[in-house]
Amino acid sequence: MSVRQPFDLVIRGGNVVLPNATRPLDVGIRDGIIVALDADLPEGRNEVDAGDRLVLPGGVDSHCHMDQQPWEGKATADDFNTGTLSALCGGTTTVVSFAMQMRGQSLRDIVEDYHDRARPKARIDYGFHLIVGDPSAEVLREEIPALIAEGCTSMKIYLTYEGLKLDDYEVLNVLDLARSQGAMVMVHAENDACIRWLTEKFIAARKTQLRYHEKAHSEIGDREATFRAISLSELIETPILVSHVAAGGAVEEIRRAKARGLPIYAETCPQYLFLSAEDIDTHDLSGSKCVCTPPPRDKSNQPAIWAGILDGTLEVFSSDHSPWHYADKIAGGPDTPFHRIPNGIPGIETRLALLFSAGVNGGRISLQKFADLTSGAPARLFGLYPRKGHIAVGADADIAIWDPHRRVTITNSLLHHATDYTPYEGQTVTGWPVMTISRGDIVFDDGKVLAEPGRGRFIARQRPFPPQQGLSKVLAS
Repeated sequence: MSVRQPFDLVIRGGNVVLPNATRPLDVGIRDGIIVALDADLPEGRNEVDAGDRLVLPGGVDSHCHMDQQPWEGKATADDFNTGTLSALCGGTTTVVSFAMQMRGQSLRDIVEDYHDRARPKARIDYGFHLIVGDPSAEVLREEIPALIAEGCTSMKIYLTYEGLKLDDYEVLNVLDLARSQGAMVMVHAENDACIRWLTEKFIAARKTQLRYHEKAHSEIGDREATFRAISLSELIETPILVSHVAAGGAVEEIRRAKARGLPIYAETCPQYLFLSAEDIDTHDLSGSKCVCTPPPRDKSNQPAIWAGILDGTLEVFSSDHSPWHYADKIAGGPDTPFHRIPNGIPGIETRLALLFSAGVNGGRISLQKFADLTSGAPARLFGLYPRKGHIAVGADADIAIWDPHRRVTITNSLLHHATDYTPYEGQTVTGWPVMTISRGDIVFDDGKVLAEPGRGRFIARQRPFPPQQGLSKVLAS
C-alpha cells in the first residue's frame, strides 16, 4: 500500500511492543487499519505524540459479563454501555461477553436478545460466547451450528450452578459438537456435589459466616472437576479452556495434561493474584465485595498461580468482570449467609494495570508476555487473530498507550463501571494506560472519554480449530 496516501493517524515517538521485540517506531493508520510500522513516517492528518511511552496492543478481555439476564432476581450492574466504557478506560479494545442460556430457553433467542442489548450501547468491539445451559437435541443440531457459522465460535459450560450445570453425558455431547465444528469450549470446573454437600453441612452447623464461602468451594473440588473436564476432553479429542483457574491443584492438573501433549488451555484472573480468602473473611459483610467463584484462595496459593503464568500453563489473563452492586450483595441483611451472596466482582478496568504493575514492573514477566496474556493469546484462542491481539501491518488499529511510570491508587471514584465498589480499593499500581485507540479512533485520552455508545461493532469470530469430521480414536477402534 502506497505511503503517498496520507495517514489518518500517526502515533509517533513511542516504544512499540511487538510480539518478539520492543522498538521505537511510528505507527501509521488508515481506515482503522495499521498500514505502516517504521521510523519517521510522513505526517498524518492527525498525530499522536507518544512521547517515549509504551505502545501496546489494545487488551482483549475474553471473559466478562455485561447486561446479563437476571440471576436469582438480580441483574449485573454494567450493561454494554458502562461495561465497555470501563473496559476502554482501562486499555481494553475488544470484549467477549456471555450470552447465557438456562434450562428451557432457546439459545438462538438469547443471542438475538444480546445483539439487541449490545448494538446500541457498546463503545468498543465485542463478541459473544455461548453459555450452553440446556444442550437439547434441537439446540445441538440446529441452533449451535448456525450460531457458530455466524461468528459465535466458542461455548461455555458449567459443572455447577442450578439451571446451568451439565452432567458428564451432556458435556460429552457438547464436546463432540465442538470437535465437529472447530469451536472452543470453556469449562467452569468446580465439583457441584462437593459444593452442595459442604454447604448443607455448614448451614446445618450454623456456620454461615463469609469465610465458609471459600471452604464450601473446596480446592479439592476444583482439582477434581479440572481433571474430569480434561479427561472428557481427552476422550472426545477436542480442545478445552479451563476458565478462571484459582487453585494450585488445578494448575497442576492442567500442567500434567499439557505435558502429555493434550490441547488443554487455561486462564486466570486478577482476583487470584491480588485478593485472597482473608479479604472475604471479615467481621461484617464487607468481605462480600470479594465473593466470586471459584473464590480467591489463601495467600499461600498465589505463588502457584504466578508459576502457572510464568511457565505457560495459564495462557490467558481475563477479568471475569461480573459486577454486582454492594446493596445486592447484602440484600439479605446483616446476617446474610455466605451461600446467599451473589457471586461475582468487577475488574474489567483494573485488569491490565494490576498485572502490568506486579508483572512487568515487578520483574516477573516481559512486555511481550504481558501483551500475549492480555491480548494475543485470547485473540488466537477465540478466533479474533490476526485482526485483533497484536500490533502488525494489516491488523485493526487497536492500541493502548501506557505511561509505565505513572503511580495510581485505585479507588472506585476513579473507575467508570456502574457498580458502587471495587475490590481493589486502595491498592497502588505503577503503570497506567493514558490513551486507548479502537480501530483508529481515539476513544480515551488521559481521562477524557471520546467514544459514544453504539460505535462498537460485533466481531464475527473465526473458528479457532479445524473442524474434525472423522470419528475419534475411541469410536474408530
